[in-house]
Amino acid sequence: METVISVDKFSKRFGRQEVVHDLSFEVRRGEVFAFLGANGSGKTTTVRCLLGLMRPSAGELLIQGRRYDETIASRIGYLPEERGLYTSSNVLETMTYVGSLKGVAKNEAIQWSERFLERVGLADKAKEKVKRLSSGQQQKIQLGLTLINNPEILILDEPTKGLDPVNRALFMEMLEERRAHGATIMFITHLMDEVEKIADRLIMIHQGRRRLYGEVGEVRRQFGENRIHVDFSGTLPEAKDLFRSSVDGHRAELIPLDGVTSERILEHLVSRKLKMQKFEIDAPSLQEIFVMISESNE
Repeated sequence: METVISVDKFSKRFGRQEVVHDLSFEVRRGEVFAFLGANGSGKTTTVRCLLGLMRPSAGELLIQGRRYDETIASRIGYLPEERGLYTSSNVLETMTYVGSLKGVAKNEAIQWSERFLERVGLADKAKEKVKRLSSGQQQKIQLGLTLINNPEILILDEPTKGLDPVNRALFMEMLEERRAHGATIMFITHLMDEVEKIADRLIMIHQGRRRLYGEVGEVRRQFGENRIHVDFSGTLPEAKDLFRSSVDGHRAELIPLDGVTSERILEHLVSRKLKMQKFEIDAPSLQEIFVMISESNE
């Protein structure tokens, strides 16, 4: 599969402090790629160097086989960590103006913007000054400006920041649609459920160094298949010598103690005559893995 973004042996120093060290990864055409790491781990610095906003101290960062320049700007939709809107203009004027800067004809930009505002529940705000919108509403406008020229490459830094769960789901739906139309998407997020739902592959960095890289399922399996999900009727029997449990109604997650097999736990539950509709072995969640990596001192 064709490589769209390539980062090879990239390092970045600020004075004597090295914030990213010898980082390498690639993003393939048409995939959704998650870029993960704790605050200060070097994610935004990497993206800024990729887009020519900073210079790397070492290594090479390429988009479609070349360093970023203005000739490929129209193919890229970039949502930065720090948002920036023309707050004194009204919403539709702002979207139309930015659309024109990205090469979209005025009438087309107006029509696209009106459809977008309708979809995100802001049709009644088209003539409103941007500064009068809430932070969540402004975030929706910023997302619209990123998508307005239908870019083939999306680079998004915390794209759902400030959105409630309903609007987060709506935006994830929009990203799926962009992927279905062939877009390549790289996004930074701290929300692991978003990654598990939409990402094909991921990289996780810690203290500026690569710690995990690969397909989402593969990364999870690296940490073992040691979670058991059970749907049951009745009362889950305790067995403190076998597992720890987290119960939500008639669903439970069981974490075996060291040396305890899933077969032994199943035998125990059957012997206690627990009626089970599901007994499924799974890997740790990305959230658990993220916490483990972030708390590591390595």
